[in-house]
Parts: sequence; C-alpha cells; structure tokens
Amino acid sequence: MSAPLRWPAEAIWEAVVPQLPGFTVEVLPTVDSTNTELMRRARAGQSDPVLLVAEQQTAGRGRLGRAWRSQPGDSLMFSLGLPLAPADWSGLSLAVGVSVAESLQPVLPPPGSATPRVGLKWPNDLWLGGAGGERKLGGILVETASFVAPQGAAAPASAGTRYVVVGVGLNIRPPDAAGMGLPPGGLQEVDVLLDAPTALLRVAAPLVAMLQSFAGYGFAPMQPRFALRDVLQGRSVVLSDGHSGTAQGVGEDGALWVLTDSGMQPVTSSEVSVRPASLAATLSARAGGLPC
Repeated sequence: MSAPLRWPAEAIWEAVVPQLPGFTVEVLPTVDSTNTELMRRARAGQSDPVLLVAEQQTAGRGRLGRAWRSQPGDSLMFSLGLPLAPADWSGLSLAVGVSVAESLQPVLPPPGSATPRVGLKWPNDLWLGGAGGERKLGGILVETASFVAPQGAAAPASAGTRYVVVGVGLNIRPPDAAGMGLPPGGLQEVDVLLDAPTALLRVAAPLVAMLQSFAGYGFAPMQPRFALRDVLQGRSVVLSDGHSGTAQGVGEDGALWVLTDSGMQPVTSSEVSVRPASLAATLSARAGGLPC
C-alpha cells in the first residue's frame, strides 16, 4: 500500500490569503468532480474563494463533458473557485494554461533535449513534446456561475462579477494508454520529484495571482507567453466542423487563427475542437472513417 499523500494546504493558504482574503484550502479523499462540487456550492450561495483538491474523482469532467478518471496519486486534480470580474473573459482558459505550464517548467528545455517540453494546445490542453513524441499531459475546464454574495457580506462592487471555477487535471504518472488516440504523458517525465502535492504547491499561488491580473488586463499580456509554448503554431490542423488549414497562433483575444482555403479565419467557438492533421489522420485510420 502506498503512503498517504501529504498535501501542503497550510503553505498554500499562507501564500495566497494575503492577496485573497477569505481564501481556504480543502482536500477531499474522493468526490464526483471538484468542478461539479464548487459549482453546486456556488449555486447554493457559497461564493468564498476556495481551492478544492481531490485525491480521487469518480466522475471527473473534461471539455465537452469528456470523462477524467485516475487512481489516487496518479493525477493531480483540483479546482479553484473565486469571484472575478474581468472586462473581457476571452482567453481565460489559455491564460490558465500559461500559468500552470510556467509553474511546472519555468524554463523551456532546448529543442532536442531529453527533457520533454511542457506545451499548450489551444484551447485548454497541456502537452508534452520532445524526443519521446507528443503526449497529453492534462487539461483545463473553466466554468462560471452567477455571483451570490456570502450571507451578511456586501454585494460585489462590479455588476459583472461572476463566480469562476477553474478546474485542472494533470497526469503525474501516465495512465494506461489502451484505447487512446494520443498517448498520455506524466509530470514525472519532466521532473521525477514532481508528485501531486509538490506540483500543487508550485501551481496554486501563481494561478491565483494570474487570475487577479487577468481581471485587470485580460489575455493580451499573456499572448506572447502562450506563443512560446504553442504546439499548433505553423501546423496543419483539422477542425471538428470539417474545415482544415494551418494554425497561425492566437490573437490577443485568445482566438486561434487558422489559414484556410477561404483565407485567415479566427476560431473561437467552444464547440469546435482542433487537432494537428497528423493526429487526426491517425485517429481516422483507427476508426476506419474520415475525420469530422
């Protein structure tokens, strides 16, 4: 039996609470989904800032409702909930990705290095790239609910305030790749000392700081930093709506620019997924049909 995980809840609280009064850290042995739990609380009027960590999720969710499952210790799964009132919500999941990637790997290794590079795939995935090929490292799920001020508290100063829940799931050790189109990767390929508690300690406080900065300045200041880790830049891509083209980076509003036969097009819809053409062809061959 593996040793129980020792979570750095107090250290995270001490680092965050001066910038985010009322902040708390909770660790649950199991929950259906940390995002689902915080959204339930928000709809019931619990809108205090909280970092909720689960050692195991029974119904974890990814983008477009995809499942996320793992065994205790094999993944880091957490959600950060707090009131936020940015002037523009565009690009928030990309900004979260930049913050998480930079916390896990502050300096990118040179091309060809034995250490994988932590990259970002629009709109909400973290990838590993390098000599071992491309592998998915984790994903981000951002949801919002109407803000309900805690009982006895004054209403928020901004009428645009919403309660945002930022969910992050990261593989510590790669799960079984059976049935997966893209082989999964794990954080221990980047740093063998990165277990779930250590990774959380690296990520949590910078993520809070980034969200507060995003509220004031939006995604634009993060755009050059995203570009440094953009795994789609310059690659042929296939969109789930049937279009294809070449990815040309992201704009200051977080839109993905794709050069198609019809010209340059911004891709912003949350219902459109993007895959590198090489991966889409592989998945199509395995499925025996054309990509859609």
